[in-house]
Amino acid sequence: MQKPIDAIHHTGILTRDLDGLERRYLDLGFTLSPRSRHLLSARPGEPPTPGCTANRCALFGGAYLELLGIVDESAPDPWHTKAMADEYEGFRLLNLETDDAESARRRLAEAGVPASGVLDLEREVETEDGIRVVRARAVHVDPRSTPEALLGVAQHLTREYVHQPRYLSHPNGARAIAAVLIVGADAEFDAIVERYSRILAVPPVRKGPLTVLEMGEGRLELVRASEAAAVLPGEPAPAPSYLAAMTIAVRDPAVARDIVGNAGVPVRETDGGFFVSASDAYGAGLFFVTG
Repeated sequence: MQKPIDAIHHTGILTRDLDGLERRYLDLGFTLSPRSRHLLSARPGEPPTPGCTANRCALFGGAYLELLGIVDESAPDPWHTKAMADEYEGFRLLNLETDDAESARRRLAEAGVPASGVLDLEREVETEDGIRVVRARAVHVDPRSTPEALLGVAQHLTREYVHQPRYLSHPNGARAIAAVLIVGADAEFDAIVERYSRILAVPPVRKGPLTVLEMGEGRLELVRASEAAAVLPGEPAPAPSYLAAMTIAVRDPAVARDIVGNAGVPVRETDGGFFVSASDAYGAGLFFVTG
């Protein structure tokens, strides 16, 4: 039986400097979809209306990396994005995937995780056949219960308009988001691990300093703040608990390394690949590995 939540839907980097964020991720060798303005609903059943955010995405066919920018400070902010940016900008969003948003809502409730009802999202995108409307459904976890991330669960209703074939080929050879790394404050760590284990209905497995939760596609990796230096030496810590890094699976790390290095972005060699610091990637550490 298929689990209601079993993959990474997308990750998100939040900024008020969307122009700069776009330039940096183009320098890192990602192909980006055109900029698209969000239409958002504030409550279940309400029609979506223009919000204050827009995005560009690095798409991999399954999951995607969202570059999310606040582009109109005067526009409505039903999903409270400006307050999140006021706290700190960077790697803030983690959305897990479902094929049934209502089932995912029930899973969260059964796991004791407070969340919204099912919300609607729309945005216009360019396709080879003209403008089309991307539609999705999402459930937002109460951010007061997940200090490490703005966590949600999302369901594609028009996946074909998001993961268009013309955007899936990246100069750096990126193919997938293989993992998301979460740093948890020592006092909160066990509760964070337990929460994600309940949501995903999988047992945690210890691998060195990491605690790993494997999904059908991708995995969550968690590390105590006191042990974070073992996997993230010298990296900034924007909060006691936070989304720290992503692992990007690429065809050939050497090719990706050349692209990143030629753009003047510093890298650190790792086993099987290389790492770009969050300080050089708008708040998201990036591990590039073969995959």
